[in-house]
Amino acid sequence: MQLWVGLGNPGAKYAGNRHNIGFMALDRIAEEQGAPWRSKFQGDLAEVRFGSEKVWLLKPHTFMNLSGQSVGEAMRFHKLEPGDVTVFHDELDLAPGKLRLKQGGGHAGHNGLRSIHQHIGPDYARVRLGIGHPGHKDRVAAYVLSDFAKAEGQMLEDLLRGICDGASKLAAGDGPGFTNAVALRVAPPRSSGGGGPKQDKAKPEPDKPTDAPTIQEKLSPLQRLAAKFK
Repeated sequence: MQLWVGLGNPGAKYAGNRHNIGFMALDRIAEEQGAPWRSKFQGDLAEVRFGSEKVWLLKPHTFMNLSGQSVGEAMRFHKLEPGDVTVFHDELDLAPGKLRLKQGGGHAGHNGLRSIHQHIGPDYARVRLGIGHPGHKDRVAAYVLSDFAKAEGQMLEDLLRGICDGASKLAAGDGPGFTNAVALRVAPPRSSGGGGPKQDKAKPEPDKPTDAPTIQEKLSPLQRLAAKFK
């Protein structure tokens, strides 16, 4: 049994925020699996299965800074270890559309991860979902609480579809298979077939033979001499 946690803030006001991409990922997985949400553990909970592997999806409704309360409660109830937990969260240090899978480590100042550290320690997996950086630390708070731009819509859709494509791999413990499935959606390989038959380059005209006699060479010595005085 596993617990997958999506980080975000509850309510329609925050639904499209970059900070809520963890919620978006779990919402898409639940939708693909036809799994209904119900209120439990100070959040929304859904059950999905990938083969024989049961996975609980949890979206804490404690607001980002207190996410660990909900996660800790769910873990204790299901008697899970930190190694059974995977957290989906926004990542400023990755470009939009990029995804990285990480086991353990620090919280890098992310308030949701900081709270989870306080309640269950650092030994859980993270799916880091890139949202890019606004360029200056003073703009970070407003940036993460702003909605994705329209121009980012296709990128976000590809990323979420890729997560669903690879979810069974993640549940099976196949991290490379999961990240590869996402990469195939976000950056599919280009076709090597080319755009049509190649056209032959124009061939240069062959050089004119240089051994052909010139007009001067055809004249007699007397005619060449007379030509000089014309």
